[in-house]
Amino acid sequence: MFVLELTYTAPLHRVDASLADHVAWLDAQYDAGTFIASGRKEPRDGGIILAVGNDRAAMERLVATDPFLLNELCTYRITEFRATKVAPQLAAFQQQLTS
Repeated sequence: MFVLELTYTAPLHRVDASLADHVAWLDAQYDAGTFIASGRKEPRDGGIILAVGNDRAAMERLVATDPFLLNELCTYRITEFRATKVAPQLAAFQQQLTS
C-alpha cells in the first residue's frame, strides 16, 4: 500500500484551474481499484491519497500521469508501507509481511 502526498508548488488559483482534470484522474484510479481514499490536506497546501499496490515503480508511473504533476502544480512524496493491521471495513486490503 502507498501513501501519496501531494504538495502544491503553484498558487491555488492555478491548482483550482486544473482541479477538474485532477478529479477525473482520481476517478479513473478509483474505478481501477487503485485508490481507496483521498482528500485535501489542512491547511490546503496539497493532498493525500491512499493507494493499493505492491509495485513502487508502477505507482511512480501512475503518479507521473496526474494532471497536477503534468502541469507542474505539485510534487509527490511516495511512501510505501505494509498494511498488516486494518479496520474490519478494510479487510480486503490487509497485507502480510514479507521476509
